[in-house]
Amino acid sequence: MKHKVAYFGVFAALALIFSYVESLIPFQIGIPGVKLGFANLITVTALYKMGVKEAACLSVLRIVLSGFLFANLFSIIYSMAGAGLSLLAMALLKRRGSFSVFGVSMAGGVAHNIGQIIVAMLVVETFSVIYYVPVLMVAGLITGLLIGVLAREMLKRLAKLELRL
Repeated sequence: MKHKVAYFGVFAALALIFSYVESLIPFQIGIPGVKLGFANLITVTALYKMGVKEAACLSVLRIVLSGFLFANLFSIIYSMAGAGLSLLAMALLKRRGSFSVFGVSMAGGVAHNIGQIIVAMLVVETFSVIYYVPVLMVAGLITGLLIGVLAREMLKRLAKLELRL
């Protein structure tokens, strides 16, 4: 890809903007901690457009910047755990080749929530938060599907744009 640096810059800016916008929207559906994760749209798109290393760098950059700008250290820790496990699951499934962007994104959503539950268990030093796992799995599947739909559309539009260049 000849425009990797330009893509990385645009993706980093978009991920930070999405994180900021999402921090402003009180998206509460009665389930504490569940949010759509618009910035993950950029991670999924970067995974398909640029590769695993670039998606990982982009994810870490976004988490650290948005954590210090819009949240706190605990937010960074939870996000890093979720994003790390999510990216690992998505990269493995994408490399396997038998999953669509929807399946990859849904697995990422579920893995993200598992990563955050693991950190929560370590922070509160109890396994009692495990009861929350089924709710987070369903939430991860739903938000992952939504992000997958948006990522597929974004990838289509980027491919059309590249044909014009």
